[in-house]
Amino acid sequence: MTHAANAPAPRALILAAGRGERMRPLTDHTPKPLLPVRGQPLMQWPLSALLQGGVRSVVVNTAWLGDKIERYFGPHRLSELCQKLQIEEQFNLRFSSEGQDFGGALETLGGIVRALPLLAAQADDIFWVVAGDIFAPGFSFSPQAVQRFAASGLLAHLWLVPNPPHNLQGDFAIGPDGLALNEAPAGGQRQTFSTYALYRHALFEPPWCSIPPGNPQGVAAPLAPLLRRAISAGQVSAELYTGEWADVGTPERLAALNG
Repeated sequence: MTHAANAPAPRALILAAGRGERMRPLTDHTPKPLLPVRGQPLMQWPLSALLQGGVRSVVVNTAWLGDKIERYFGPHRLSELCQKLQIEEQFNLRFSSEGQDFGGALETLGGIVRALPLLAAQADDIFWVVAGDIFAPGFSFSPQAVQRFAASGLLAHLWLVPNPPHNLQGDFAIGPDGLALNEAPAGGQRQTFSTYALYRHALFEPPWCSIPPGNPQGVAAPLAPLLRRAISAGQVSAELYTGEWADVGTPERLAALNG
């Protein structure tokens, strides 16, 4: 797939550091991103989609059994994947090894800030963030979406999904102007954050984020409070994604996908 004219060169971070407690015993010896879903490892679904969307620089953060993820997605496997997808351009995959560096996962915000130097992101640069345990086979990481977000000047763009049974209260809402809201307007409802988003590097710098660049101390911090502050300031847009989507968080949800 070719990039839209003048679209920023996209990069991406795949979040793959979680322990997968609710998936035990399946994750006692296999990291959740490597659990098979419809014939391939769960994380390979978003990785393939990112490649098809024109992304050629990806960072994966790891912690629990991260060495298995890094070995699985080694040069030979990536070469096979690129051949399968008919991708000829050079593809760069790096790992932010939180388990090796700090003994455990840094949560979402801590992990993003830790990985930013590997993305070589500057203040105005844009990158995708996706969770490696989300199954959304029809989602398109399109250059056009990157271009629209770049033109908006905002700090983040979130994709929300209809609320699944395990999150009926939702996370954020969408206002009539397309901006994200922390609370639903009258007569509306909140939807669930899919984990798929575009971010501007500046969101992870002061005054929004107090973690030092590169997170050298390994501060563990959640992402939601930062997003809520940016949403309150009118710096986040959102849209609803209605394609197939699943948070593969329990053995039952995994079995349902493979049934």
